[in-house]
Amino acid sequence: MPKQAELVVIGAGPGGYAAAFRAADLGKKVTLIDKDATLGGVCLNRGCIPSKALLHIAKTMAGTRELEDKGVSYGDPKVDIGKLREWKQNTIEKLGSGIEQMALARKVEVISGTAEFLSDKEIKVTKTKGKPQKLSFNNAIIATGSSSIVPAIFQQKDPTLMTSREALDVKEIPENLLVVGGGYIGLELGTVYASLGSDVSVVEMLGSLLAGADKDLVAPLKKSLTKDFSDIYLNTEVLSIKKNKSGSWAVKMKSGTSTFQKSFSHILVAVGRRPNTKGIGLKNAGVELSNEGFIQTDAYCSTSVNNIFAIGDAAGQPMLAHKATHEGKAAAEVICGEPSVFEPRAIPAVIFTNPEIAWAGLTEIEAKEKGISYKTGVFPWSASGKAIAVGKPEGKTKILFDPDTNIILGGGIVGANAGDLISEIVLAIEMGADAIDLALSIHPHPTFSETAANVAEMYLGTITDLYVPKKR
Repeated sequence: MPKQAELVVIGAGPGGYAAAFRAADLGKKVTLIDKDATLGGVCLNRGCIPSKALLHIAKTMAGTRELEDKGVSYGDPKVDIGKLREWKQNTIEKLGSGIEQMALARKVEVISGTAEFLSDKEIKVTKTKGKPQKLSFNNAIIATGSSSIVPAIFQQKDPTLMTSREALDVKEIPENLLVVGGGYIGLELGTVYASLGSDVSVVEMLGSLLAGADKDLVAPLKKSLTKDFSDIYLNTEVLSIKKNKSGSWAVKMKSGTSTFQKSFSHILVAVGRRPNTKGIGLKNAGVELSNEGFIQTDAYCSTSVNNIFAIGDAAGQPMLAHKATHEGKAAAEVICGEPSVFEPRAIPAVIFTNPEIAWAGLTEIEAKEKGISYKTGVFPWSASGKAIAVGKPEGKTKILFDPDTNIILGGGIVGANAGDLISEIVLAIEMGADAIDLALSIHPHPTFSETAANVAEMYLGTITDLYVPKKR
């Protein structure tokens, strides 16, 4: 007879373990299933955390170089790859251990293995160790995440042909690296390897880097990357790759009507991710998918089957850990009879490059596509005392306002610590704040955060930190 479970959560990433822990706190007996030995999912083991740990190293190294023209020199850095990998791994294990302790404290049963639906009330668990097991359940939450997309021409087994998973292992420093894809994963990892000493180039099929972000926010980053990277090929397609006798890759590319060839010691493929919804028996359970392979859900994170829920990357864009966490909590609360729903006004996105880019709510791209009226307020960091003092004047803070009510619709920041600063704009959107609310909130000086208030003052015409001639 199959073992009975009140709630089964499949996947122990940020959304999965948040759902499991919230449900356990509300009195449910929870079984959490994950294929990784360390809980935390892709985010902890092969994504958010290790990449941010390495980006911390990259930004520190960049910061020491920037001090040279200010009279402080540390000399050329020496990189011990072994110690670097050990530090990164210790970071992962420390956080993973914390998640395991929280599961133990809540008496959440953790099973290491993979799950497949046999019906809408039963799953088969293939354990990492031990015999397969059947579980019947009252409710299930699918939090299986996503995986890297690898186009056919890159599907070759070679240690010098990497996805983000292999790149984050940092087994060696490539002599020259081609990053295929100008999205956030490619640019972040390209930044890491450039700081470690690799000669980095990026190729992108579209006409701009970070296609979803407003161009004025991307411009300062592109200017910085042009200095750090050897080449940035836009509107360019990779036609073929072939291993040379020397061991390097001959990469044939096409831009417009012209083709050309370059050689690289390593290739990193970062063209996007797809949901992990295949091979888990969704058809057996009657769970419906979208044309893109995402599980279709409503505002309660419920699927086409009433007792099965889906969250995180498997449930649709944006594929962000913090979105998954909030969905996980909402799904758990709905299952436990709490009045909960997932309907955020804004989900922030952050690119942890140097400089960072962050945005939330309505973007100018989206507003123009949907025909939404807006007005912008922009404050250049070249007028920020903090930015000038720390040598980061290239940034800007921008906010979109409703032209009739002055309510904040969205905003974006490019510059140092943009990922931390965007939270104020998220809160303002969620609270329905307007330009006056933001302008009259006293911000500490000198800080990067006061640029948000400066934007509101620019929009209202009350700015004193800049002189803006009045229109007649």
